[in-house]
Amino acid sequence: MLPKRRRYWLALFLVLSLLSFVVACSKGDDDLDDEDTPAETAGVPYKTTGNEGTITGKVLFDGTTPPVVKPIDMAADAACASKNPNAVAEDVVIKNGAVEYVLVYLKEGQTTEGSKKLDSFKWDSPGDATLDQNGCHYVPHMIVVQVGQKLNVTNSDPTTHNVNVQPKNNDPFNQAQGQNAAPISAVFKRAEVLIPAKCNQHPWMKAWIGVLKHPFYAVTKEDGSFEIKNVPPGSYTLEAWHEKFGTKTAQIKVDSKGTVTQEFKMGAGVASSPQSGSLQVLPAIDLPMLGGH
Repeated sequence: MLPKRRRYWLALFLVLSLLSFVVACSKGDDDLDDEDTPAETAGVPYKTTGNEGTITGKVLFDGTTPPVVKPIDMAADAACASKNPNAVAEDVVIKNGAVEYVLVYLKEGQTTEGSKKLDSFKWDSPGDATLDQNGCHYVPHMIVVQVGQKLNVTNSDPTTHNVNVQPKNNDPFNQAQGQNAAPISAVFKRAEVLIPAKCNQHPWMKAWIGVLKHPFYAVTKEDGSFEIKNVPPGSYTLEAWHEKFGTKTAQIKVDSKGTVTQEFKMGAGVASSPQSGSLQVLPAIDLPMLGGH
């Protein structure tokens, strides 16, 4: 029989050991995200082979009557009204049957050479991207950056804005920005399609920020056209995303040095999953915002 004092210390040792084990297990669970931290940028760097192809196409309106263009009343801010007296909303922009501001991107897929998934590669990140506030609206209305690419939000207006970006899977930020103020910079480390941006000072100001792991995307132009270059040969799911008309997908195959043409039709009669906020497509990790906010 152990003395009472020794039994006390033995019991204390066992309790502390058990607590250490529980903490270690809990830490292991919590650290799963940390282990996944490099997942969005990890992978084998893709090496150009010369066999890459191109995806082109158009997004057309398939409704009976295009939505009416909505004018914006900027009377609440004289600086805005003076600089942009004929402002209109850009949530639905249709001209000659073509739909502008549609994100078209490779949602998923697998390359032919090596049979590797698109997400298994590491893609070079381009230089900084800029989202400007000019005429009291965001320019461009839709912008796409890659994971790890810096986005600079600037203010070209003679008034104060408040940049409010609220992702679901990245760090949000909400910061005032006066005329000629330094850019508000952000780097997103989670892929997310798409993130809404607004201005607290001017409620009509809205934009969309897409974040993707790879460079295979395009935003439709005024004529509804898009072009995605340097696509590795393979089979992919191509998705078109519009903030009001929802999403449409197509299964495509890009042959060696080939060109694929894909047309999407969107409108009141063919809409699916209308978008009201950000939609996650790829898991990843958070990154603190740059620029002291």
